[in-house]
Amino acid sequence: MVTGAGQGIGAAVTRALVAAGAVVAAVDRNPGPLAALAEEFAAEPAGGDPAAGGVRPYVLDVTDAAAVESAVDLVERQLGPLAVLVNVAGILRTSPAVELTDEDWAATFAVNTTGVFHTCRAVGRRMAERGTGAVVTVGSNAAGVPRAGMAAYAASKAAATMFTRCLGLELARSGVRCNIVSPGSTDTEMQRALWGGDAEAAERRVVDGDPAGWRVGIPLGRIAQPADIAEAVAFLVSDRARHITMHDLYVDGGATLRA
Repeated sequence: MVTGAGQGIGAAVTRALVAAGAVVAAVDRNPGPLAALAEEFAAEPAGGDPAAGGVRPYVLDVTDAAAVESAVDLVERQLGPLAVLVNVAGILRTSPAVELTDEDWAATFAVNTTGVFHTCRAVGRRMAERGTGAVVTVGSNAAGVPRAGMAAYAASKAAATMFTRCLGLELARSGVRCNIVSPGSTDTEMQRALWGGDAEAAERRVVDGDPAGWRVGIPLGRIAQPADIAEAVAFLVSDRARHITMHDLYVDGGATLRA
């Protein structure tokens, strides 16, 4: 199951997992992008087996606890036990901290933190009972390094990160691994919404850094692509990472100097 699968990093994660042979329950609250993603994998699976790979779309708002429980039940009835959960669904509301509205703060935490809690609770409980599973939460390097104008986003991602690590500690003896992938600036619609009109100039500012905003640039000299994040997720949910849990993997080109 991949949340926020309709676009950006979620869509890239979905493609990477399908390429690795998984059948993915792609979850998003927006049916349009979700349908477009599913259309990429619309061909009938080999032998007509409905669980033989590809994408199955499920419209879901992760802020709705009851809906999450129902969706997880439905997915497991239709596709079988969930072996992997990837939490990607997220929103960004930018504002100076002292000017944040109650609505922006609550909405940010509802998706970025409480949504992770809802899916992890529903799926993690079932994984623990079966004694196997892998959870990855896509966080942000903003959870570890302050960002001007991003207080709600950074705080929500920090909370989701620590929740996932605590979950990993609690479920470790059950054989369930829980990790975090923390991207830096990545070429997605969310990122481009911050750039305004001149995308090329804005990208250059991100790569070079912004002393006025107390922001270090990207030492590797490029903005991440969603596939860069997806590859890290695919590794952490695979058996190649079987001895890794509670880890927070920064995929940011060195932007935070791993502070």
